[in-house]
Amino acid sequence: MGVSMATAEYWVDRWERQQRRYAIHREERFAVLADVAEYTTRDAARPLLLDLGCGPGSLAARVAGRLPHAEIVAVDRDPLLLELARTHRADAARYVEAELGAPGWIDALRLDRAPDAVLTATALHCLSEKTLALTYHHLGQLLRPGGVLVNADHFPAGGPAGPGLAAHLGHRRMAQTLAGDEPDWASWWREAAEDPELAHAFAERARRRPVEASGGNALTFAAHARLLRAAGFRSVSCVWQYGESRVLVAFT
Repeated sequence: MGVSMATAEYWVDRWERQQRRYAIHREERFAVLADVAEYTTRDAARPLLLDLGCGPGSLAARVAGRLPHAEIVAVDRDPLLLELARTHRADAARYVEAELGAPGWIDALRLDRAPDAVLTATALHCLSEKTLALTYHHLGQLLRPGGVLVNADHFPAGGPAGPGLAAHLGHRRMAQTLAGDEPDWASWWREAAEDPELAHAFAERARRRPVEASGGNALTFAAHARLLRAAGFRSVSCVWQYGESRVLVAFT
């Protein structure tokens, strides 16, 4: 069984629309991720890039458009989102099903060389702090010397006044940019579950272990930096920010 191109295109388009509710200046953030990948791999004839928590291939497709000579390996734990990616964005990446931080997840990637860059967008906040620290440790060992991790996500501000101001800026800008007809996260999943063409993928999803019960993490940028340095990354910086939304860059 499989998903038709028309069905995959429909649900990926709705995914893109609902994600605009949660990522401030989403296209600009993707562009910054691609900018960093392009610059840091400029001397590589065929750079190897990892896309962590790839979902239906949103980031992989954009990076592949900017770096058509790159080899991209995109990883996610969700069989439904991976099937949509493999159908609608088959040429963007090689898609791998694996759970970040779980035993054997690095082996599941089947890499023949060290990656030049690891890219991720709005995914690592889903991991518990313990799993995130372990994932950073794995990546610190996996990346080539001088390799880079680029993470675009929400990083709550520290300090007594910071969180309120950062959240206010984000909400104001989001209200100005939304078209008004974007589905939200819950409605996307609810409506997709009613599509008979996706029934087999939802059945497979239901057979899998549920997402970790910790509810993810709400670590600040400084907390991420501490975990990365403990994992062997030599420098951590922010190259783009609006409110709580940032692009973090860390070098091995």
